[in-house]
Order: sequence, then structure tokens, then C-alpha cells
Amino acid sequence: MEKLDIVKLYKNPNEYENKVIKVAGWVKSARGGKAFGFLDLNDGSSFKGVQIVIEAEKLNNYDEISKLNTGSSIVCEGTFILTPDARQPFEIQAKSVEVLSATDSEYPLQKKKMTLEFLREQAYLRPRTNTYSAVFRIRSECAYAIHKFMNEEGFIYVHTPILTKSDCEGGSELFKVSTQDIYAPNSTLKPEDELFGGKVFLTPTGQLEGEAFALAFGKIYTFGPTFRAENSNTTRHANEFWMMEPEIAFCDLNGLMDFEEKMIKYVINHLLEKCSDELEFCNKNIDNDLIERLKLVANSKFGRITYTDAIKELEKNNDNFEFKVKWGTDIQTEHEKYLSEVVFKRPVFVTNYPKEIKAFYMKQDEGGKTVSAVDCLVPGIGELTGGSQRETDYNKLITRMNELGLKEKDYWWYLNLRKYGSVEHSGFGIGFERLVMYVTGMSNIRDVELFPRTPNNCEY
Repeated sequence: MEKLDIVKLYKNPNEYENKVIKVAGWVKSARGGKAFGFLDLNDGSSFKGVQIVIEAEKLNNYDEISKLNTGSSIVCEGTFILTPDARQPFEIQAKSVEVLSATDSEYPLQKKKMTLEFLREQAYLRPRTNTYSAVFRIRSECAYAIHKFMNEEGFIYVHTPILTKSDCEGGSELFKVSTQDIYAPNSTLKPEDELFGGKVFLTPTGQLEGEAFALAFGKIYTFGPTFRAENSNTTRHANEFWMMEPEIAFCDLNGLMDFEEKMIKYVINHLLEKCSDELEFCNKNIDNDLIERLKLVANSKFGRITYTDAIKELEKNNDNFEFKVKWGTDIQTEHEKYLSEVVFKRPVFVTNYPKEIKAFYMKQDEGGKTVSAVDCLVPGIGELTGGSQRETDYNKLITRMNELGLKEKDYWWYLNLRKYGSVEHSGFGIGFERLVMYVTGMSNIRDVELFPRTPNNCEY
């Protein structure tokens, strides 16, 4: 008999009524008396599991089965019974139960209450808990929603390189990649001796390569791992993370904001429809305001304000901020939350930042003091996306790179894009883990990555 995924039982339970079926999975709990007992089983195909009724007179190995520890794996054949008046909509009355692997008393997930900190130490097992089952199901569905939306909007999916010679962000710490013995004593290593003939790094973004494709295909997006080497121990930063970065030709800053708003709403509505069980769990156990906040974002018209006007609003509340603001300073998380939660009470785009605090590739506004940059701020987390209209003026780009000490030879091909058929174009980046944090209510990036890569943490 072929094994049946539990998710199929929830999709069409009437199809299996009174039939003998076969399921397999991991025991969430086992309770048994002398005559009968219950197993809660989950096979990973659904957030919900299935209850198996076991009876001593029907099972030769009843004593073993009724005393199984959490995490044990089994195969069960039994009759599928609908129970519409009970707490569970159905159950399986076991005819046979085979134990594949029984856990012992040292199994780490036996505790009734386990903190997130404890579960981070058991990262290889924590997907078996309800919390991480919900989080990573939502993560999976979130990625699917992004791909689905971009495909429906006519975007080409581009796989950009992980190895790079350039730093798009201009100042971020990069991981160096080498084929040489960099730990050798008295090393005389030279960049020209490297496999690629010079210094190479793990990429912090796929944007530059994405622009090249956008100026051929019109609309493209990248979605893959990126790396930053900062020794940062905040709850919002990791050294390895995923980024989704669209680039759109013939698109100005206003068009970019329209597109961002449409995409964010699409993803959230998709999750509200497809992950209702998982979101309800997160709302009950992680963040009691989660669903209300997501619905607010999905149903709100996003606000728009320039950086200059945003600073004026923030200065009114300067006495209550840890970091005081004035024109020219970067906006901190507390300021982002204040703008989205207090001033606008909905998501808001902040545009036209001072040139000095933004990346070299952003289009300079008239007057040269600001650039056509935009950050999307959302209630509960602050910045969710960051983007800009890209500079298309070759000479302005050269001047800005020189101001920042960037070498033209490292960006020659990027500069040539401005000479060979350049058009107005824009793009943004969204940290995928930050998006997952937002839609699950998780407050630490370490809890939305299976094996997070953070300082002093690369064990698994």
C-alpha cells in the first residue's frame, strides 16, 4: 500500500472515509492506558497532524507504541474515520504500527517549554517544532509568492554570480575568496596569484549584473544568497542572507514605488490565503498583532514623503528619540517605526535622501544635494525595502565614484552600460529574511534561517 501524505486528508477527507490507508511520520506525542491510547503524528506535508487511535487488542506491540517518545518515526496502516463532532475532523484507527526509529530520553525536544534561544542550539531538530514548522512553511510559500508574482508581471529570473570583484554598496565589509593557503606562516601571497587574477569576494548584491540584464530584457529580478562580513550581532543582521532584487527599464522612482506596493500587497494576500493555519499559530504564540498588521498593510494605500519633510516630522519628536535627527543624518529604526506607526499609521515610502548617505549608483536629483532613493517603511519593523532610480549620466557616475574612492577599472563594464543604449531604469532590494520576519512576527533573523550564519556561529 502506498503511503498517503497527511495534507491530502485535509484537502478531501470524504474521499478516504472508512478506507484503510497508510501514513508515516514522526510522533508529536503518545498517550496510552491499558486498553487504548492516542498518537499525534505529523509527516511534514501539513502544519496539522493526524490523531491515530491505538488499541491493545488490535496491536501486538501496543505496549511499545503507547510509550513512544516524541520524535520517534513510525508507519501506520488503519481505517480513516470522519469525526465531525470531535475536536479533530478525523482520525485513523490503527490496524498496524511499525516503529522505524524510537527516540530515547535524551532526545532534546522532550521539554514541554522550549525557548527560542534553546532551540537555536538545536537548529538541526527545531524544524520539528510547531513554531519552526509554521515559520519555514510561511518562508517557503513567501518565496513561491514572489516568483509567482514576478512571473505574472513578465519578469525574467536571472541567476547572478556569487563571486565578484566589486562592492556595489561602497563600504560594506566583504568576504574574501582565495584558493591559496591564507593561513600559512610568513605568507607572501599576491592578488595576481589568485585563480581569478586578483582579489575576489562573495557578493553583497546581484544588482550591478541585474542592471545589465534589465537593459536587454526590460524587467528582471535576482533572488539568491548574498554575504556581508560585518561583525554585527544585532537581531536584524546575518552574514549570509537572501536578497530579491528587481531591475526595471523605462521606470522612474514613482513607477518603482507603485511596483513595490503592488508586490508587497500581493505576497501578503497570498500568505493570508494559503497559510491561514500557520499565521494563526504565529498570531497566537509569537505576535498577537500579526494578522491585524498584515491586513492593514494589504488594505492600505502606502504613504509617500520626502526625506526632507520626514526629518521635519521627526524633529518634532526629537526629545523622545535615542538618536537625534537633523538633515543629513541617516534614519534609524526608531525613526522608521515612528514614521510608519505614528505619523502615517500605515506603510510609507521615504524618498530623495542626501547624496552623502546613499550608494554611488543612485540618480542625482536636480541641485546635486539629494538622490532619487526610496525606502519602504512598514509598521512593526521599519525598513522593508530599499531602492532607487539609477544614475544614467556617465560623467556624474564617474565623478561620484571618484568622490568615494572607487576604481573605474573595477566597474568599466557597468560604466559602459551608460554609453551603449542606456535608458531610465530603477530597482530595489528586499532582504528575504527580513520579509519573513515581518510576515511571521519573529523578532530575530536567527529564527527565520535554518542554519544562520552570524559571528561565531557556523557549527551546522
